[in-house]
Amino acid sequence: MPGTHPDVVVIGAGALGAATAWFATRAGLTVEVVERGSIVSGTTSACEGNLLVSDKEAGPELDLALLSHQLWRGELGEFGGLWEFEEKGGLVVAATAGGMAGLTELTERQRAAGIDVREVAADEIHDFEPHLTPDLAGAAFYPQDCQVQPMLMAAHLLRLARELGARVRTGTTVTGFLRDGDRVTGVRTDRGDIAAGHVVNAAGTWAGELAALAGVEVPVLPRRGFILVTEPLPPTVFHKVYAGEYVASTQSSDEGLQTSTVIEGTRAGTVLIGSSRERVGFDRTVSLPALREIAGKALALYPGLAPVALMRTYLGFRPYCPDHLPVIGTDPRAPGLAHVAGHEGAGIGLSVGSAKLLVEAMTGATPTIDITPFRPERFSLQEVS
Repeated sequence: MPGTHPDVVVIGAGALGAATAWFATRAGLTVEVVERGSIVSGTTSACEGNLLVSDKEAGPELDLALLSHQLWRGELGEFGGLWEFEEKGGLVVAATAGGMAGLTELTERQRAAGIDVREVAADEIHDFEPHLTPDLAGAAFYPQDCQVQPMLMAAHLLRLARELGARVRTGTTVTGFLRDGDRVTGVRTDRGDIAAGHVVNAAGTWAGELAALAGVEVPVLPRRGFILVTEPLPPTVFHKVYAGEYVASTQSSDEGLQTSTVIEGTRAGTVLIGSSRERVGFDRTVSLPALREIAGKALALYPGLAPVALMRTYLGFRPYCPDHLPVIGTDPRAPGLAHVAGHEGAGIGLSVGSAKLLVEAMTGATPTIDITPFRPERFSLQEVS
């Protein structure tokens, strides 16, 4: 874009930044993406690529998940092979009668909100997952749960955006914002200033720090999680399988360690085993207690994994927001600035719906769904109230 400035500068080249760049270029906007590291070098490189509806209560986040599900299969459907889109379905299991009663209540609320969910009796579970423990009270099957390879997804969306004219600058750190009075008119970087009509904060776990440079509060914090990776196996886990308490853990605000089982197979034959949550800042220390809990709970569901070797573990930081809703929209506290961040563990699945809503907001289009629950200024409003 020699001699002109872009309509939009997107800060961050992860899943949210990539999706925003693609939807913005599709809307006819000129886009420049700036990333201080390499592409997909943050949370997007350290997650499982979940596209879930099953772990969400009825409400704004579920509405966003259903919109995203439509987009993954619709506007983005022709590209699914690029990022290994797989409609594997999710199986949520309950170990006790009480747990099954709670799962049934959840499924009733979800079904009323438009989720396709089917109850699975205890004696039918092995039809879905033959290697699961027989000591289960029941389950629920969610055919809408899907999977992508997150790094491929973000990298290809950036490539597709570049084919539509977007520019991507890696190794470029944003150090501040250009201003015209209160209005944000671009970014300052360690490689020069970039003027723009809109600036999008898609900085993942660093979104709060970036917002602070503009003088606004967006309380996104890192929440560490670990994943275990087994050696390649014959087909063992056929769906995304997780324990019923996983839903509660996604809505918890506790700082301490929490673990709940999530298990899935990959095309390469490895099995990914999670999950843990703890707020420890950006501490990258490997926590043996966390790994031990994850492994122990996984073996309770899949005893046959006991002799299997682990190839590696890895960790990442979810961008946690205290009210468990993402931050999406233009920011009236700093006109010209917009945010798409704070999705915690749901950022891959919700990325496309979030990006579509944000671009609609920036261009003045009618929003596909109500964006009000995600507005950036809600935290300031809570302080006033």
